[in-house]
Amino acid sequence: MTDNLWIWIGFNGFVLIMLSIDLGVFHRKAHVVSMKEALSWTAAWITLALVFNLGVWHYLGEQKALEFITGYVIEYSLSVDNMFVFALLFSYFSVPALYQHKVLFWGILGALVMRAIMIFVGSALIANFTWIIYVFGAFLVFTGIRMIVKMEEEIHPERNPVVRLFKRWMPVTSDYRADRFFVRENGILMATPMFVVLLLVEFTDLIFAVDSIPAIFAVTEDPFIVYTSNVFAILGLRSLYFALSGVMDKFHYLKIGLGVVLAFVGVKMLLGHSPWKIDTLVSLGVIVTVLATSVLASWRWPKK
Repeated sequence: MTDNLWIWIGFNGFVLIMLSIDLGVFHRKAHVVSMKEALSWTAAWITLALVFNLGVWHYLGEQKALEFITGYVIEYSLSVDNMFVFALLFSYFSVPALYQHKVLFWGILGALVMRAIMIFVGSALIANFTWIIYVFGAFLVFTGIRMIVKMEEEIHPERNPVVRLFKRWMPVTSDYRADRFFVRENGILMATPMFVVLLLVEFTDLIFAVDSIPAIFAVTEDPFIVYTSNVFAILGLRSLYFALSGVMDKFHYLKIGLGVVLAFVGVKMLLGHSPWKIDTLVSLGVIVTVLATSVLASWRWPKK
């Protein structure tokens, strides 16, 4: 059923309609996103994901529904790491709160396209080269351990090679021009710092997708489940950022939890074709427990 073209068209049509409503109705005019609004949208996206999962359970069965919810939890939790970088970028480039929603909206739209390409490439690789599963698994274990060991990793946006290359190719204005990405001055097309931030948001998501896409293939190899769980996680990322932007620094043990999750998922992938294969329901329980423990530990032992 997931190979049915109309299911893919229908799902993507739904996503485009929701994004149109988001930008064209609720955020037609630039405004600072309040905590109440952010929490409402976060709840709305999570509810839509759960309703969709009920549809998966009804039409595709319990196993597919379990794979979707496990993949969704993995992707949604790993996307929290993106938010720390978003907060750093907005702070470093002094992006006005009034325009942050627009940057994330177009950033997430680009992320959907990039992730769709990566998912289909990953599916094709796994279908034609079974051994690639072990490469993905080993990579996730390595990435998870690296994330645990390097908790405090500094990020320097000004040294990013993408930004350096872009500034050689196109001039950038010294200040913001309202919410515009490009302006024309003296007949010369120039980018604004807002577009530079958007470029870095896209690049950041691409880097994180290299970790998160293989992680979900440890749960399922069904492209439709991989794609839809990714999409729902990304769609909820923007509102979750505004809901947690003021308290993200308090979850200082979350990065360790995410590292443990990545390493565990990598081990699950490595054992996927062995007698010690880890059940999807067990995986979901382990992932939720690890994340909850890291959040509770952050609350119990606050950062000095």
